[in-house]
Order: sequence, then C-alpha cells, then structure tokens
Amino acid sequence: MTANADGVGRFVRVGGVPLHVVVEGEGPVCVLSAGLAMAWFDWDPVAELLVAAGRTVVRFDRPGHGLSGPAAEPPTAAGEARRIAGLLDALGLPGPVTVVGHSIAGFHAEAFARLSPERTAAVVLVDSSVEEAPRALLPAGLRTGAARAFGRALTAAGLPAALGPWARRATVRASRAGGGDPAARDLVRRCYRTGRVWRGALLENSRYLDVAAEVPALRRTHALTAPATVLVGYDGSARAGALRWLARQAELADVLGARFEVAEPAGHLVMLDRPGQVAGAVLNTADAAYAADADAVGAADGPQLRA
Repeated sequence: MTANADGVGRFVRVGGVPLHVVVEGEGPVCVLSAGLAMAWFDWDPVAELLVAAGRTVVRFDRPGHGLSGPAAEPPTAAGEARRIAGLLDALGLPGPVTVVGHSIAGFHAEAFARLSPERTAAVVLVDSSVEEAPRALLPAGLRTGAARAFGRALTAAGLPAALGPWARRATVRASRAGGGDPAARDLVRRCYRTGRVWRGALLENSRYLDVAAEVPALRRTHALTAPATVLVGYDGSARAGALRWLARQAELADVLGARFEVAEPAGHLVMLDRPGQVAGAVLNTADAAYAADADAVGAADGPQLRA
C-alpha cells in the first residue's frame, strides 16, 4: 500500500467518502493528519524518517482535501475521530496507534484519543489549533450554507484553476520560518487547481469554532489516558503574537498533562521546517507509551520469589 511512483496512494471508502491514503513501512502504527487545506505530501519528510525508524506510517486526506472525495456533511470532532477509526478498520490496523494532528487536526487527534483510548498508544499535537473559549456568533447552518455558496461561486469563476497552485505556494511560504514549498508541482496542480479542495477548506473552516467547542466538552467526559506531546513552532522572534502563541500552547500542554516542546526555528508548518524534531517527538512519545505498558505488565505479574 505504499505510494506509487507519482507519490499517490490508494482510495478507501469510509463513511461513504473515498479517502486517499498512503501506508508505508512496518512496525508500530503512526497516523498523520495535516491541517486545513493541506495534503498528505506535506508529511513527506516526517514520514520518511518514521519509516526508517521502523514505523508503519498512515497518511490520509480528509474529505475535500488532497485527493479525497468531497465531504458528505460538515465536520465534527467526534466525526473526524470516527473517521480515523473507520480508516484503521478498513486498513486492518486495529491499534493501538500513535495519532499525530497538525493545526485543526489537533482537535481530531485529541478527540480520537479520548473516544478510543483502547486504540491510542500516544498523541502528538503539532502546532495544534487552540481555542480557550470558542463561541460562534452565527448559526452553524448559516455559516455552512455561506461557505458552500462561496465555494461554488469561486469554482464557477475559475479561480481555483487560475490561482489555486499559486495560493497554495504563497500560503506555504508564509507559514514557514524560511524556504518555499517543497511539494512536487504536478501534485500541487492536481490538488489545488480543483474547486473540490477550495470547497472542502471553506466547509471545514465554517465549522471550526463548533469543532473547537466539542473538544473541551469531551475533556469533561472522556479522560486522556495516552502519553501526549504538544510541539509548537517558534521562529525565535520577540513579537507579542509569537510569544502569546507559545504561552497558549504551554497552557494546552498543562491542560492535557502533556510534554511541552518548542521547535525552533519553525513556522506553523513545523513538519516542513523541523521534520526531524517532529519525527523525534512522535517516536519519543510512543516509546514512553510502550515503556509504560511494559511497566504495567511487570507490575501485574508481581515480584518473583527465589527459592
């Protein structure tokens, strides 16, 4: 199930939507989910390192992202957690797995870990979205309808075909501490010249605050039992915004009881700026989980008496 020569994987239908997925390597499973409007290939440098370290790496595109089919319904945190579980079921990978979420996918990774603790070995949040008091001003249906109408209008006007790849590359450059977009140009054109990806990003963004509000509710009812790491990108500047982002991520780590780690220098796309540090955080967090399991087994066995 490895990627083809052109970097494309296979399609698995989950929840009625064909999801594009790439599975590589052997060993304990790591699931990588990227942020809003990003694609599977944005994990390429991290995936290569994890495979070399003896891990099975699962990368997939959420509905309306990458090469996956359009979303059948607006996203929810619990729904995305079920999607990860459904994908693992379809791939015959029961777990436990290390789930890694970048940006908005951090909500999804945490939701999966809370709703499926028996399938979760570890959690790594990479520059995850944080909302301390999420509250939407407009009704969800109105926001969703507006996003869909706007997406259709953009597509009809031909903007994705004309500007999609350029917008993608500009966004990547602005989201890094330095450097451009390393993604293959043919893959960028294949994904970002389509209205499907623009519509998918708009739909997901329209429900951002609703998804964010679900996560604190889950924290009140479902414990996080797996070891976790919060990894934040920092460009080294003394700007108030950058320092406030560091503080908010540190607060998130405190809430989760997670290890806190700073990737520097790095922008929001930490997996492109510091792939080695991201891979290291995944491996270290997973190793902590396996060590804890071994200790638990040893304690259950009890001390051995010598004759």
